[in-house]
Amino acid sequence: MAQFFSIHTDTPHLRLIRQAVAIVRSGGIIVYPTDSCYALGCHIGDKDAMTRIRTIRQVDEHHHFTLVCRNLAEIATYAKVDNSQYRLLKATTPGSYTFILQATREVPRRLLHPKRNTIGLRIPDHPVVQALLEELDEPLLSSTLILPGDDEPLNDAEEIRDRLEHQVELILDAGSCGIDMTTVIDLTTNLPFLVRQGKGNLEPFGIEDE
Repeated sequence: MAQFFSIHTDTPHLRLIRQAVAIVRSGGIIVYPTDSCYALGCHIGDKDAMTRIRTIRQVDEHHHFTLVCRNLAEIATYAKVDNSQYRLLKATTPGSYTFILQATREVPRRLLHPKRNTIGLRIPDHPVVQALLEELDEPLLSSTLILPGDDEPLNDAEEIRDRLEHQVELILDAGSCGIDMTTVIDLTTNLPFLVRQGKGNLEPFGIEDE
């Protein structure tokens, strides 16, 4: 049965953060808040936990996970970033965006797009996530918490507990964080390409709203 922590959104208690990170490191799956919506997270190197997230979401091996990072330096460890891409990332992070970039060899092959060798990365603007990542000292492997048959991500922690308490190890309740998913931008093309319009503003990329 999942543990359930009520955690302060702006000043998360370090003891709870350390417990959450210990669960991630031991192979557990956590539900955690972001600046767009709740997400499922696990250790980047844990293939079994990743498979369990696929099972929870009922997605196949083609489903793309996201690496949730602390900062631009961490993104640069896992993705190839040129000067123009760096300027866009610097102008829009932290924020509600997921960026598609060419992966470096630091990314496990099972996480890559099978043909393009790309990976999705983001830097959320949320104190709980930032505290988790700081304590973890590496990215979280992550997927939006939207369950089979649902049209929108789950946003109520009590409902999340009712539906997932036997499938995850921890739920971090930081109150409502919305149901708008991230805006996904592919930066591997000559010009930024909109993959999915979400919460993040398109103006910095010279893309008009759809």
